[in-house]
Amino acid sequence: MTNLFILQLLNGAQLGVLLFLIAAGLTLVFGIMDVINLAHGVLYMIGAYLIATFAGLTGSFWLGLLLMFPAALAVGLVIERLVIRPLYARSHLDQVLATFGLVMIVNEGVKIIWGPSPLSVPMPDLLSGSIALIGPLQYPVYRLAIIAAGLAVAAGLYVVINHTRIGMLLRAGATNRDMVSVLGVNIRRLYSLVFALGAVLACFAGAIVAPILSVDTGMGESVLILTFVVVVIGGIGSIRGAFLGALLVAIVDTLGKTFGPILLRFVMEPAAAGQTGRMLAPMLIYILMAAILFARPQGLFGPKPS
Repeated sequence: MTNLFILQLLNGAQLGVLLFLIAAGLTLVFGIMDVINLAHGVLYMIGAYLIATFAGLTGSFWLGLLLMFPAALAVGLVIERLVIRPLYARSHLDQVLATFGLVMIVNEGVKIIWGPSPLSVPMPDLLSGSIALIGPLQYPVYRLAIIAAGLAVAAGLYVVINHTRIGMLLRAGATNRDMVSVLGVNIRRLYSLVFALGAVLACFAGAIVAPILSVDTGMGESVLILTFVVVVIGGIGSIRGAFLGALLVAIVDTLGKTFGPILLRFVMEPAAAGQTGRMLAPMLIYILMAAILFARPQGLFGPKPS
């Protein structure tokens, strides 16, 4: 049981860093630009398709990953200029409808370009295999590398946001967008930077998870709902909140799905416990969100309402 707990805790940490990479950009886009972007999940999907394409063309996962970054940056800048920028002065309903339409367009475009069949990305040889943790417990090296990469990005974002001028502008923009604009900051350039950064982070998450998941057109929607829960729990505009919220959501979700049916067996028949546990497990993250919002309506690290 201890080994199972440690294994699922690591799986939760891996899911958590992926959610953080997606949620970090989403919370900045909403916190600074005040734009609700339902298409953020397709950027995660695009990152997976980009790495599949570049890795296939070059024959190397690492070269494919290197080429993915400028391509993701270009995709983010194009979407911001053509779709997001005209929505700045529009209502949230308009933003929701426009970005939902973008999801449909991108999904169909991906099917036209890459086809409807799922793609696969070979795992790099350097990170293949498993490593011994405790006793007989083995864990895939690549999944540990995902956790390490996510933590490295989180540390990098912490340094950038808390110890650089760009980070100062991002924090100020998340707190008071109008004041930043009045002080002479090129607000359009700041918005483009924020959206492009979010796009690159989401594409990076899709790229690094591609070797362990099938790359298909539905992968963006499945992760978007969890990402919005992370943003709400962490607090709008807070990178620290996105990180902690992502880990909380991922670990609660992973442990709930694994141990919920096991715990219910103490009070129910095994078959009924398994069925009930699978039904109740997805509710846990929403119960967690409700509890946190009851105690802190602004989220864990969101700005307090004035």
